[in-house]
Amino acid sequence: MELLRNAVRPYAWGSRTAIADLLGRPVPTPHPEAELWMGAHPGDPSRVVRGDGSEVTLLSLLDDEPDRHLGPDCLDRWGGRLPFLLKVLAADEPLSLQAHPSAEQAAEGFAREEATGIPRTASNRNYPDPTAKPELICALTEFHALAGFRDAQRTVRLLDDLDVPRLRPHRDLLAGQPDADGLRALFTTWITLPEHYLRELMPELLDACVRHVRERGEFALECRTALELGEAYPNDAGVLASLLLNRLVLQPGEAIFLPAGNLHAYLHGTGIEILANSDNILRCGLTPKHVDVPELLRVLDFACGDMRVLKGESLDANLTVYPTPAEEFELSRLDWSPAERRPVHLDSGGPQILLCTKGSVRLTGGGAVPRELDLVRGQSVWLAAHDPAVELRPLELDADGAAQVFRAAPGPTDSHVLER
Repeated sequence: MELLRNAVRPYAWGSRTAIADLLGRPVPTPHPEAELWMGAHPGDPSRVVRGDGSEVTLLSLLDDEPDRHLGPDCLDRWGGRLPFLLKVLAADEPLSLQAHPSAEQAAEGFAREEATGIPRTASNRNYPDPTAKPELICALTEFHALAGFRDAQRTVRLLDDLDVPRLRPHRDLLAGQPDADGLRALFTTWITLPEHYLRELMPELLDACVRHVRERGEFALECRTALELGEAYPNDAGVLASLLLNRLVLQPGEAIFLPAGNLHAYLHGTGIEILANSDNILRCGLTPKHVDVPELLRVLDFACGDMRVLKGESLDANLTVYPTPAEEFELSRLDWSPAERRPVHLDSGGPQILLCTKGSVRLTGGGAVPRELDLVRGQSVWLAAHDPAVELRPLELDADGAAQVFRAAPGPTDSHVLER
């Protein structure tokens, strides 16, 4: 078990306080800090801090000793690659509206773009790698997002309430076929509207949203979101697309899983994100970056309905697991309180990253020479597959009486089962 030093990504939509506060640095920071990366992504691999103070990238360790660090199961499934990437994501402004491909779509798209000679770093490249990118976001603070197409009948009601003259034919299109096919037809119409039509439509739409908010209508939250997006991205078809999606407010500990084809955008808040170790993104709007409409339409899943909010499965007084269909990762959460301070034993057998988000904990590794390592808020640790089993014990609780650790591992596995 070895401490990690992790890279901070300074995207413009990030927070000047959230990540710095987690890491114990002064706030506000001079520039926005959007993501803290923990893992072996080639773009910003974590650095492993050795006992003598020297550092080496986690990517190098995996290359040099894949069997020790990844273990036979992970090597068999993923080769020499750590399949997951763990992040702290801190959004003060909306991210782009986007979706990710399935494994089959990613492999086909990557091969196609390789054959046509598009450089992997080109701005118009859709598939820089051949892997899927499912992801899960778990809220640390109240977290706002758009995710998945809303039930089509409810979207018809929203368009009825807004009653924008230029949108009446579009409303009728969806009312005549209130299902995935109708949503595909409407979305395709909206995402391909000519710029001059959007310039005429958007003021009417935003005025209708203002009226709906003032009247405290059923869709006031969705309309406020459209107004905020319309101000940030004038005449962007993504503002229209946002009206088709579920508007979610996650409380701390709640999560959503975003499978292939799910159209989504994170709006505001801080969360723990775990995802497959991939860069494949198909953007829809709310961004100056490349938008490939035909490829986006090929990838999107237009199935509609409520987006499931995951509370996590409690497997123990201390342990909550967030099961998903993703093979690349599993996220779990360990919590301690004044009434529940018993140690927790984590089995070995696969690579793991632990991140402390509240209080502090002590890790004790087994083996011939037991080793102890204290982990304070904001610190993370790498556990190699062949490391001995580890015991976690809370040292200090925070002001709210809590200690908390998030655990990332390949999944699905049985490695979350605890022993007392």
